[in-house]
Parts: sequence; C-alpha cells; structure tokens
Amino acid sequence: MDIPQDKIPALVPSSPGHQFVMYGDSCSGVPGALHEQTFASVNAIVRRLTPQPDFILFPGDEIIGLTPDLTALRAQWAHWFDVEMAWLDRQTIPVWHTTGNHTAYDTMSEDVFRDVLQLPDNGPDGQKGLSYWVRRGDLLMVFVHTLWTGLGGEGHVETEWLRSTLARHADATHKIVLGHHPVYPINGFSGRYQREIGSEHTDEFWQILVDARVLAYICSHILAYDAQVHRGVLQICTAGAGTAHRMPDGVEYLHCIQAALDRDGLRYQVLDTDGIARERLRWPPVFADDSTTWRRVEAGRSDALLTGPVDAGAVVEFRISGRTAARAWAPEQTLFTAHSPETIAPIWLGLRGAAQTLTLVVGRKPGRSPSYWLGPDMPADVAFDIHVAFYPDMGPGGLLYRNHGDAAWTSFSSATATGVEGIHWPRSWSVGHGQHGAQDRPFKGTALSVGVHQGNF
Repeated sequence: MDIPQDKIPALVPSSPGHQFVMYGDSCSGVPGALHEQTFASVNAIVRRLTPQPDFILFPGDEIIGLTPDLTALRAQWAHWFDVEMAWLDRQTIPVWHTTGNHTAYDTMSEDVFRDVLQLPDNGPDGQKGLSYWVRRGDLLMVFVHTLWTGLGGEGHVETEWLRSTLARHADATHKIVLGHHPVYPINGFSGRYQREIGSEHTDEFWQILVDARVLAYICSHILAYDAQVHRGVLQICTAGAGTAHRMPDGVEYLHCIQAALDRDGLRYQVLDTDGIARERLRWPPVFADDSTTWRRVEAGRSDALLTGPVDAGAVVEFRISGRTAARAWAPEQTLFTAHSPETIAPIWLGLRGAAQTLTLVVGRKPGRSPSYWLGPDMPADVAFDIHVAFYPDMGPGGLLYRNHGDAAWTSFSSATATGVEGIHWPRSWSVGHGQHGAQDRPFKGTALSVGVHQGNF
C-alpha cells in the first residue's frame, strides 16, 4: 500500500484486535508556555497515523497543574481539551486517562479531575471517576489511582477493587492495567512514593496482575520510554508527551507509542517527533521451544557461535545449568563471557558476592565503566537450570531470565537507560572462567553446561 509522504503507517492487528496509541506527561494547559509547543509536536505525529487509532490511552499529567487556585486549574484543563486537543474527535477516538501527580494532588484537584473528565463511574468507594474500568470486547482496561488521598496521597494505591474487577472480567482475552506511577524503578530513578508506588503496595499489586494474567501495566511519570517484564507481566512507561527539557539529553526523547493487539500478542512502535520509529517491541517474543535448535557452547574458551550486532527483532537465548559450590563463594564466578583481546569483555554473566547473585555486566565503550544487571540469588549447593535472554528491542529491560520449565520471564534489574542494543558480540567465548584463562574468575560449582539459541521474527 502506498502511504502519502505526510502519513505514518500504523501497525494494525493481523487478526481481530485493537489499534491504539499511548502517551503521557505533557504537563501543558497554559497558553504560550514551554510545553504547549512540545506537546503539539507529539500530537502532530498522532495526527499523521494511518489508519487512526481506535482509542488513546493517556496515563496522567495532561496539564502542569499543581496549583491551589481552583479557577486556574480549570482554565488549564479547558485549554488542554478545547485548544491543544481540539484536533481530536473524542466521540470517534475516545481518550481514557489516569490521575497523575500534576492533576490529582489533593482533594480539590481530585474533585476537578472527576468533574472535568467525566470518566466511567464504576470505581471503588471514594474513587468514583478516579479509578475505573473499560471493556471493549475481548479487551479489559483497568485504570487505578496511584495517589489516592484516601490512602495517604502520592504513591498509595488501592488493591482490593483491582483484584475483584480483574476477577469479574476473567473471560477477557487481553487485560491491561494503567496507573500513573511505575511499580518498578526505571533507568535507576528510584524513590518510594515519589518515583514509584510505595513498597508496602508493590508485592500485592504485582501479584494481583500475575494471578489475573494481565498483559501489561502501563504508566508514565518518569520522563522516559521504558519496557521491562516481571514474572511475565510487562511494565511499559511512556512519559514523552511534552516535558523535553527534563529528559536526559541524547538518551530519552519526546514520543508516542502506537500499538496493535491481537491473538498473537502486542506489537508497538515508539515514534519520535520526526515520525521515526526509534524503538519497537513484540510481546511475547518467539523464544526457543525446540531442543534441536540449541547449540552447545564448549567448556573453557571457544570460537563464538554468533558475532557482530544482534539484528532488530532478534533474541539470543542461553540455557545454563549446573550446581553451585558446596559453600558460598563471594568472589566473581564466571558462567559465560564473550570477549576479544582489544577490550575488557563486553558481556560477562556470572555470580557475584556472598549471596551469589546472578549478574550480567555489559561494557559498551572502552574506558567507560560497565553497567550491571542483577538477577536472583543462587544459594550454595543447589542445582540450577536457568534461561537468560538478550532481547535488544526491549532496551535495558530486554535482559531477561527464567527458570527452565517456567514460561514467565523477568527483567534483570538495572540502573541504566540502555541495554545491549548496538553491542557487537566479539569472536571469543568462555564458559566457566573469564577472558584471561582458567584462573580468571572460575566457576566454583560443578556440571556447568551452556547452550545457545538465536531466534528472529
């Protein structure tokens, strides 16, 4: 199909499904202010999508807000809807919103939010018009209020209504939950109640999503695009709709996410203000499920079974099994490393510290400190069989692990905004020791075995 030059081709479902856009944190609503222009540049991309989305998800902070002046707050909402979003026919393309720290920061602003947005009135007691759910055929979307004044304000979220709502809609093929605050830290920016929901809510909240087989939790708040997965549930952060001056230069960018959801899962493209797809994701990705596609990596040093960059859409998966040493060993123990004589190994996977934490170390540039990704602790004298996957399309969240036989992947935790995208795999590999030979960070356990599989889709 020929697409006019000013149009951007949207991903569309390959079977009956849903096509939508996600973006948040414009922090606008003031005529002539800084964010009016940046928000307009993102809206211009949404307007160019062909075909247009079925609906839009906006996970909070539409306006700059944070004012005690009721009249000024209402004026910001009026400018946002009547001027900045006047291009959108909301009867044809509905927009569903979450509360945010700029828009629902006290009881007065919560009341204004309810009155102005007029969202479905099916939330829990005390949160009508703040938390709610929407059902579109086989898709359930649940919107939670992550700073409810009734629980203590920013970083606090109710869970019982969420649990019961998901249970009542157990027949939905696809389930998405949306809230303003992340549950897991993004790019190393962490802080209870201000940057993510409070720690007393985290475990219960995420367990509810896992139990209900939720596809994704969509949030904003941290000025970045980020995707990670925990116990099989995605966390997607999209907060690039306007606040450009506070984004890390050269790393994050103004953006919107255009997505297609169907029986094969979720696909999306992250579009910058030039209409360029800077990042993409497909979930679930296609991982190895055929034992004949695995290649065994020789013990000790060997020639690499893959070299160069990992292509877009590709996944490199390792299966690593063995038994940890009879007693815990705090010094670094190498499971696998990829290296060359010219630089410190750009990829090192092993155990570190008294807890024998599964750790991935990635060195992107000579002379610069590497980045660390942390996985589970591996106790002494225990057999293990773990899969580690490199999924560059997913950015820093695309370094994943799971136990063999468990289908649910989890992202290694990290404090960086980049993953293994752009990394060139070097020509030498080592299993059981580091790049300098048998005495370099040896594995102290037994029966170490490593296999590798590379997939594309």
